[in-house]
Amino acid sequence: MKERRQYERFTLPLPVRIEAITSGRKKVVDLETRDISTSGAFICTLTSFPEGTRFVLDFTIPSDNIKKLRDMKSLMECKGNMVRSTSKGMAIHFDKECQIMSLRSS
Repeated sequence: MKERRQYERFTLPLPVRIEAITSGRKKVVDLETRDISTSGAFICTLTSFPEGTRFVLDFTIPSDNIKKLRDMKSLMECKGNMVRSTSKGMAIHFDKECQIMSLRSS
């Protein structure tokens, strides 16, 4: 099977706080990624959400993991939609508007 991913995926457990917006209600949960790329992430969770659920995601990248993310600087307040779920978690595709913040000081 040909790989369809456009961006490199990193197997990296990162703390992430997700805010799910379903039926006008907000639900905030602290979880962890299984893997991540510049276009999306797989979030480990046993909580189920309807497909297409909108999320706001805040990632924390510990300093010892920064070297693994050569092409990524830092993710902060990304927004995206759940595109699939499994018994182990869910895949979220980031919006193009996802803000990528530099870790370098000016």
